[in-house]
Amino acid sequence: MFEGFEAKDIDTSGARIHLRHGGAKDGPPLLLLHGNPMTHVSWHLIAPRLAEHFYVVAADLRGYGDSSAPEPEADYSNYSFRAMGNDMIEVMETFGHKTFLLAGHDRGARTAHRMALDHPGRIQKVAVLDILPSHHIWSNADASWAKKSWHWIFQIQPAPFPEEMMSSVPAAWYMEKKLSKPGIGLDFMSKESFAEYVRCFTKKTIIGSCADYRACATVDFDLDEADFKAGNKVKPPMLALWGAKSHTGTVWGNCLKIWEKYAENVTGGPVDCGHYVPEEKPDDVCDWFLKFFPRK
Repeated sequence: MFEGFEAKDIDTSGARIHLRHGGAKDGPPLLLLHGNPMTHVSWHLIAPRLAEHFYVVAADLRGYGDSSAPEPEADYSNYSFRAMGNDMIEVMETFGHKTFLLAGHDRGARTAHRMALDHPGRIQKVAVLDILPSHHIWSNADASWAKKSWHWIFQIQPAPFPEEMMSSVPAAWYMEKKLSKPGIGLDFMSKESFAEYVRCFTKKTIIGSCADYRACATVDFDLDEADFKAGNKVKPPMLALWGAKSHTGTVWGNCLKIWEKYAENVTGGPVDCGHYVPEEKPDDVCDWFLKFFPRK
C-alpha cells in the first residue's frame, strides 16, 4: 500500500503525527484525514490516483494509528477537532504549504470542518465524507440515529469504563464488529488495510479515540454552538459526499440541505455505498475529487 509514498513523523506543538506523503511535486497540496477506528491507510485505494495530480499528505490524527496520544486533559480539549486541526496546520506548514486542499472522512471530516471554520484563509477547498455537522447531530439525535451510532454514546461514558471494555476483547474481534455494518459486511475491505487497523488498535488508540468522542460531546459542541449562533459558516467551497446506505444517508436523507445551514457554498451528493466511502467506492470518490479540486 502507498507505493511511491514516503513515511514521516512530524512533531507538532501538541503531538507527534505519523503520515505518508508523495505525488506530483508541482501539484496542489492535498491533505487526507481518516476516520475512527481507522488510520491514514483508509485512503490507500485513492491516494495513488490522486498523487498523479496533487501532492498528497495522508496523516494519522492524534491518538490514532502511529501518531502519538497525549495524556487527555481534564476537559478533553486537547482531543477537540480544533486541537487535531491545529496539528494538521503545523504539519502542512512543515511541508511549506500555508494554503492547501483538504478532505476528510468520518472523524477526519469533522476535523476538516473545524479547520475550515478556524482557518478559512488556509483551506482552499474542503471535502467531507459521510458526516453531518456534529452540532446538528447532537441537537437532533433520536432513536433511529442512536441505534446506528451506538459508539457515540458508549465512548463518551466516564473513563475508564469504555476503555476497559474495549480493551477486554481481541482487537480483531472488536474491529470486525465495529467496521462490519448490517447488510454490508466487510467484503469491500482489503486484508491489508484491515490488518493495519487491527495492529493500531492498542490501548493508546482506545484512550485517544474515547477522548476524541468525549471532546465531541463537550468542548467541540460548545465551539460549534457558538459558531452556529453567531452565523459563522464554512467559507471555503465544500464538497459533501455521503453513503446512501450508511447511517448518515439512511437517517438524515438529503444531507446537502443540512450542510447549507453550516457552509456558504456546498455541493455534492450520495454515493451508492455504506459508511466507509473511500474504501467501498474509491473510483467514485476519485471522480468527485478530480472534478471538485483544482489540479495541475
